Amino acid sequence: MIRSVMVARLRPGTGPDDVEKGLAAMRALRLDGLLDMKSGLDVGLREGNWSFAITTDLADAESYRRFDTDEEHNRIRRELFAPICEDVVRIQFEV
Repeated sequence: MIRSVMVARLRPGTGPDDVEKGLAAMRALRLDGLLDMKSGLDVGLREGNWSFAITTDLADAESYRRFDTDEEHNRIRRELFAPICEDVVRIQFEV
């Protein structure tokens, strides 16, 4: 199984409703090999944390590649997250 983790820092002035639109769109994705997805805003327990995270569990590397190149997934990235995110970091690892 491949776990993909994405963590982002929001641009100043971005509200939680703006983030939730993107998170809801991500949670609505239904792709072959996508096993589970969790997402949420930072709850502020430590100063300096990033703004939100998404973890996605995929069956295998091929499923990850399908997810990464999916047209709707890339539309969500481009239209809903790119305008509100200052920085994004990603990692994929085997579980």
